[in-house]
Amino acid sequence: MQLDHLIQTIAIAAIPILFAITLHEAAHGYVARYFGDMTAYQQGRISLNPIRHIDPVGTILLPMLTLWLGGILFGWAKPVPVNFSALRNPKKDMLWVALAGPAANLFMVVCWVFILKMALSFPESYFYKPLEEMAKMGVQINVILMALNLLPLPPLDGGRIAVSLLPHRQAYLLARIEPYGLFILIFLAMTPLLGWILRPAINLVYGVIRLLIGL
Repeated sequence: MQLDHLIQTIAIAAIPILFAITLHEAAHGYVARYFGDMTAYQQGRISLNPIRHIDPVGTILLPMLTLWLGGILFGWAKPVPVNFSALRNPKKDMLWVALAGPAANLFMVVCWVFILKMALSFPESYFYKPLEEMAKMGVQINVILMALNLLPLPPLDGGRIAVSLLPHRQAYLLARIEPYGLFILIFLAMTPLLGWILRPAINLVYGVIRLLIGL
C-alpha cells in the first residue's frame, strides 16, 4: 500500500477503531460490575475515554501494520480487569461478562450499517464519500473483532464463554491454555490460518447484513 493511501486509510479507520475497542472493553467492565465485581469500576476502566483502553502495540502498531500489509485486521486493547472470583456466581456470570464485548461490537455493526444507509441515501452530499468509507470501515472492524473475540481460545471472550459452558473438568483443561493463548493467537495472525478460521463467520455476518439492508 502506498504511503498516501495508508495515511488516508488510517484517518478513516481511526474513529471506528477507537469506538470499537472503547465500547467493547467498557461493556466488559459494566457487566462485571452488574454481577458484583467492582475491579474495573474502581480502576476507572468503565469509561468511554479511549485513552484508558489503548494499548500502544495492540491498538496502534498492529492495526497499522495489518492495514498496510493487507489481510485480516488484527489488534487488541488493554483488557479490562475482571476478578471472576468476585462475581456472585463466577462460572455462570463469566458467560455474560465475556459476551458483553462481542455484543457491543454487534451493536456497533448495526449503528455503522445505519450510518452507511444514511450516507448512501444522500449521494449528492459533500460528506457522502468519507462517511460511506468510514461506515464501511466501522462495519468491517466490528465484524472482525466480534468474530476474533468469539474464538474459543482463552483469554479471548470465546474462551471465557467456553469455560463458562463446559463441565468443570473440561473447563479447567481449557482454562489452563490461557497463559499461552496470546502467543497462539499471534502465531495464527502471522500465518494465513487466522484468516481461514475467521473467514466463514465474517462472510456469514456480511451475508446477513446484505440480506437485511439490500446492499
